[in-house]
Amino acid sequence: MRTYLFMALLAATSTVQAMASDDFDRCVDGLRDHALDQGISESVTSRVLAGIEPLERVIELDRSQPEFTRSFRDYLEKRVTEQRIEKGRMLYQEHSQLLERITRETGVPGRYLIAFWGLETNFGSYTGRMPIPRALATLACDQRRSDYFTGELVSALRLIERGDVEAEAMEGSWAGAMGQMQFMPSVYLKHAVDADGSGRVDLWNSVPDALTSAGHLLESLGWNEAERWGREVQLPEGFDYSLAAGLKRKRPLSEWRELGIRNAWGGELPQADMQAALLLPSGHEGPAFLLYDNFRVIMGWNQSEFYALAVGHLADRIVGAGPFQTRPPDHEPLSRDTIEALQAALKEAGHDPGPVDGILGSGTRSALRDFQKKNDLRADGFPDPDSLSALGID
Repeated sequence: MRTYLFMALLAATSTVQAMASDDFDRCVDGLRDHALDQGISESVTSRVLAGIEPLERVIELDRSQPEFTRSFRDYLEKRVTEQRIEKGRMLYQEHSQLLERITRETGVPGRYLIAFWGLETNFGSYTGRMPIPRALATLACDQRRSDYFTGELVSALRLIERGDVEAEAMEGSWAGAMGQMQFMPSVYLKHAVDADGSGRVDLWNSVPDALTSAGHLLESLGWNEAERWGREVQLPEGFDYSLAAGLKRKRPLSEWRELGIRNAWGGELPQADMQAALLLPSGHEGPAFLLYDNFRVIMGWNQSEFYALAVGHLADRIVGAGPFQTRPPDHEPLSRDTIEALQAALKEAGHDPGPVDGILGSGTRSALRDFQKKNDLRADGFPDPDSLSALGID
């Protein structure tokens, strides 16, 4: 009965901005009942959720995530900076023994752990100041992803209950991620480890705990120690761009080689059976990448292709690689309204982009690629002016 009431309350709630105070209070009552049903003690549940108020800023940030609202060039250049590369190289050397131990335990090379660390919190320099229970309650009472954030709130309460962190000290990102590697509460519960022997897991203040926990998470997601994340490549003249279907379509390296794809410097690809997928994050004008299975593992951490490319590139730069050979073009990012119009038009044309949510993700790109191919347009999955015009979007 409690769960039924709780879900009914959530279904009746759209966004926090539209919520009256009493509506949010009723939703929190439902969250409290749900936490009790999940075995969280009355004392912890009441203490943490008593008098909690919504954070409207959290909803604003949820609707404007940079992975989906910026061009690839803008996203990459703001994250893989020379300063971050140099700092990453220094920390890679400083923590070499720890990183070698983690690699022996998990198979994950240290350069990737340093790259995640740099992208998540700028190497621990900023782990976020949002009160996690309040942020998660806000998102749990928002219709868009209420089920997911309800589960994360319960996990956060469980962390508090078992003594990993005090409720008042549980601060992090607007989405509920915590510590130097920005683990969500459920991930913290499943994969965080006490690597420094202190007797407790501390992802805020212990670098060994944070980096080792990250290695164990990536191992659990299926990291393949025999492969890297992927590589930049060159495409031949007249290439069929519809083959660049991202992770949905993989081929052996040997087949990509036969199709005329070469490495970033014009050399031949290995004659190998290793599976790879082709991605053009900026369309045909930008760099092209062949992605291996570990790219999918990185996206298990954060489901943004831009983020995964940034992790792989920063990891490479930390161990001495240079910039991409093809610089991403300086495209003006589309507005959220334009992306929603694009998604609606694709649906109308019989191509399913997924939800009409204003986020230019892999589903929208795939649907656009199908539309482009059907209408004799350059099928690179990028919303160029010709494609938008063909869909009736100005």
